[in-house]
Amino acid sequence: MNAFKHALVILARYGIFVALAIEFVLFSFLSPHFFDLGNQVNVLHQNAPILVLAVGMTFVILTAGIDLSVGSVVALTAVVTAQIAVGDWAPVGVRIVGALIGGGIVGAICGCLNGLVITKVRIPPFVATLAMMLIAKGAVLVYTNARTISGLPDEFGAIGQSSLPHALFHIVTTLALFAIAWVILRFTPFGKHVYAVGNNPEAAHLCGIRVSMVLIGVYLLCGSLAGVGGLMLSTQLNSGDPKLGELDELEAIAAVVVGGTSLMGGRGSVWGTLAGGLLIAYLKNYLTLEGLPFFWQKIVVGVALILAAFLDRFRTEE
Repeated sequence: MNAFKHALVILARYGIFVALAIEFVLFSFLSPHFFDLGNQVNVLHQNAPILVLAVGMTFVILTAGIDLSVGSVVALTAVVTAQIAVGDWAPVGVRIVGALIGGGIVGAICGCLNGLVITKVRIPPFVATLAMMLIAKGAVLVYTNARTISGLPDEFGAIGQSSLPHALFHIVTTLALFAIAWVILRFTPFGKHVYAVGNNPEAAHLCGIRVSMVLIGVYLLCGSLAGVGGLMLSTQLNSGDPKLGELDELEAIAAVVVGGTSLMGGRGSVWGTLAGGLLIAYLKNYLTLEGLPFFWQKIVVGVALILAAFLDRFRTEE
């Protein structure tokens, strides 16, 4: 029995990478189009925004927190970005730069507010970010009257085109964010403090760590990356759709949990999150290639999430 539990611990720690490799090889044999370069680029390009959200969510869950607002922040960012880019108030280049900066600022503000409410008002992360989710979504619908903002310059939409150079830009940007996040968590005092707060916030405080500042920084980072995800989606669609980001927070959480980050905090890595996100993305892609209905994809992802949470029990018992 102890050997079985030890095997489950090893599986929980490294199994996601093995599972991703097996899945990739298996789907390459089962589907004639899965391994095609075009399909691979398409999968990574389409899932880049979710993977970016998952980077920020990893930091949050490492502190034993949760952020339910990132999907709504994506929509808010996309709408603000589109509104700045549309019209003729300035040259196209100025509007595009202003839109990208403005969208990023919106995400950072939402994340900072989450952190302040959690640490200063002392409202649990679930409630605080749920409130931000409702506020951001309501603000988007009120401002747009539930209508998509269109008429953006073609130069703006070109940033998110699915052509190889533009798709590679999104893919490389996403991988760069994962690399930066890994460096932060692995080599900086802030990263070590994130793990310490997730393991035991009281002990971290006694060690001189400013727990409230770490949490504010984590939620600020998560909101900022949600802003980046919103920018990616708005450029891909060349519009500001108020319905963007719906349930994206759940997909980001799924990627983090399936990737092995403990919901109890203090354990996990961004590379596990990347593997978890790709595992889900490739699974959905294969089901699409095989013509399975979209609803089945949700069921399969749900089952994968349950299995990941089950394995997480043995990780925490290690």
